[in-house]
Amino acid sequence: MTNKQTTVGLIAIAVWTTWLTLLTPSQALSHLINHWQIAITMMFGSMIAGGTSLGGGAVAFPVFTKLLHISPHDARIFSLAIQSIGMSAATIAICFTRIRVEWRIIFWGSLGGFLGIFLGAGFLAPIIPAPVLKMVFTAILTSFAVTLFTLNQGIRTCHLTLPIWTVKEQSVLFIAGFLGGIMSGLVGNGIDIFTFSVMVLLFRLSEKVATPTSVILMAINAVAGFALQVFVFNDFTNPVQSYWLAAIPVVVVGAPLGAMFCSRLHRQTIANILIGLIVIEMVSSILLIPLSPIVIYSSFISLIIFSALNYWMYRTQRYELPNPPIHL
Repeated sequence: MTNKQTTVGLIAIAVWTTWLTLLTPSQALSHLINHWQIAITMMFGSMIAGGTSLGGGAVAFPVFTKLLHISPHDARIFSLAIQSIGMSAATIAICFTRIRVEWRIIFWGSLGGFLGIFLGAGFLAPIIPAPVLKMVFTAILTSFAVTLFTLNQGIRTCHLTLPIWTVKEQSVLFIAGFLGGIMSGLVGNGIDIFTFSVMVLLFRLSEKVATPTSVILMAINAVAGFALQVFVFNDFTNPVQSYWLAAIPVVVVGAPLGAMFCSRLHRQTIANILIGLIVIEMVSSILLIPLSPIVIYSSFISLIIFSALNYWMYRTQRYELPNPPIHL
């Protein structure tokens, strides 16, 4: 057994033991049986969360709201709650197995994320219609996927660490974290894909570094958002608690395994997987979300704005420096 497998096993055993001790085996089994759909959903969601920059909420939120008919409000809170466990487990695995990350990005992105998730969850989520939220997020993902696909045509140079580090980079990361934090507060997910797009499109970081960095960012943001829901907004209801307890034993295995799997993949493969998942997300949203005029207009405007922003990052030459460049 390798060190990576041992790490995943120890994390799972520790969480399972705590889970069974606090609930008792009979209660734990009852949660799994009553909410088996949740557990199966997060079996796949946690793998995606640990191995890509989309986060578990990108799976939980659409499946819950579109297929399981769980309210967007409960789906958002569950996404933060379960990612606080799964993404934290993936973070521990990343740190213990010494997968390369950019800690400066994590620090400044988290600072913006704390402010953004408070604003999103506390003030914006209650007033923005759920279909608008979901389609806007899908439009943002789509614009990123198109740009990432364009960027990866042919040979591309990238860095393993930030080539330049000034107040400008700190400000960009704070703003990206802030916007991503707002989205996390609205749909339970977002800071990871926002900062990932900045890392890859603007800073020209390799996806092999940007992905685990975004996982740790989402873990920190999810813990902060979950704490807000429990201790500030008092909004962690009994149904959501039941969903959460059913998914915990699954995500503490899936998320670390996803992180380990991703660390072994080629940079281009990671990008292709991410693009494919976004295409699935886009198609499912178009088919399952009612496309009212406000949903269509808001999605179109978001697509135009973020496509322009992504194009600007894609065209920026500031970070195309010999660091030396790598091809991973």
